[in-house]
Amino acid sequence: MHSLYRPVAELMEQVAADVVLPRYQNLAEDEISEKAADDFVTIADKESELRLIEGLSRILPEAGMIGEESAAADPAILDRAGLGLNWIIDPIDGTGNFAAGHPPFGMMVALVADGAIQAGWILDPIDGRICHAVVGAGAFLDGERVSARESGSALPVAALAVYFMTPERRADIIERARGRLTLVDIPRCAAEQYPRLVLGQNDIALFERTLPWDHAPGVLFLSEAGGRIARPDGSPYIVGDGRKGLLGAASPRLWDESAKILFG
Repeated sequence: MHSLYRPVAELMEQVAADVVLPRYQNLAEDEISEKAADDFVTIADKESELRLIEGLSRILPEAGMIGEESAAADPAILDRAGLGLNWIIDPIDGTGNFAAGHPPFGMMVALVADGAIQAGWILDPIDGRICHAVVGAGAFLDGERVSARESGSALPVAALAVYFMTPERRADIIERARGRLTLVDIPRCAAEQYPRLVLGQNDIALFERTLPWDHAPGVLFLSEAGGRIARPDGSPYIVGDGRKGLLGAASPRLWDESAKILFG
């Protein structure tokens, strides 16, 4: 595992215990707001990000900080996501679920150098599950090495996040999948979706919006576990490139098959 695995994991666990879980199912109405349509932020998101930034600054002072809520306040922060060494921070992923008082939701951190993901951490605050990956060194679940596995379903199990697509593209994707993929509800939480691909619950996941804090840790976790994730044209995900569209699968074979179905 990464040399910083334990310090970062312990920081995330402490912030979850101090900030996130005490607010879960305990938010006042004025502690929840919408940044945009169907895009929520809570006081816990803001407090969690501040604590994570403070702790990560001590762990690796030379790295920059790119947090979801900081970027919401100052979009120019995102412009340097692919430049230099940066911590990428999602203080609460699945905020809509968190604000509604139900799982799944998670916390995500990645270390990125010039757009290349070096390491990632995904914490489920409720059950304490932590997914971790290091570039070139593997994926780990609660400290044990893990490999991605397919669900074994007759038709690949697909979670297609189409809600950021145009109506026309959404209709086209659903029609292409009809009878060729088993469609399941998405968790609306990338911190849950990526583990599902590795753990054999889902075979395929399709995303349209691919902001760094939502995807950097999961992209590395799935890749290092032996799955495949790429842009629809097969090119790699690079933090900060500003592109849309991302297809993940539990194996390279499933990626090729699903790409033909959805984009062929």
